[in-house]
Amino acid sequence: MPMPLETLFLDLLETDKHRIFRICRSFAPDPEAAQDLFQETVLQLWKSLPTFRGEAHIRTWVYRVTLNVCLQGRHQYKRQQRQTVHLDSIQFGNVPEVTPDPDQEARLQALHTCIQKLNETDRSLVLLYLEDLPYKEIATVTGLSENHVAVKMKRIREKLFTCLQPALC
Repeated sequence: MPMPLETLFLDLLETDKHRIFRICRSFAPDPEAAQDLFQETVLQLWKSLPTFRGEAHIRTWVYRVTLNVCLQGRHQYKRQQRQTVHLDSIQFGNVPEVTPDPDQEARLQALHTCIQKLNETDRSLVLLYLEDLPYKEIATVTGLSENHVAVKMKRIREKLFTCLQPALC
């Protein structure tokens, strides 16, 4: 007997929520936008789940939906930014949850900064790679060939290494 749709969705969300949020955070300009992207992704997953045909692994499908929502959200955000007046005088403080190791935090921030400099396609590839997806699954999610993913990843690693060298020395 197949699993009820609601149970499947809740299980899927429980196992992949952190991965989904990391991807959303990488495409978002601020924490609030990341939360908005995450919520929109969850909504789209729920709405699209009944049409999931099982032609790919469900996690591959989740990544594809997540990337599509994030890319669409990024374009909408850019459009809104052109029409929005910013109030830079209002500042909100963030309350840190845990005090991380300063050296590790600096390295992670440098990596995040370098990833943000990549174009959207390269950023999508590296984020999926950092989620430990094999090239074959990345190819399925992005629609590229596995060989093309391997070539692009080699170039992306070179770009990131070049970007990170000054920060790590």
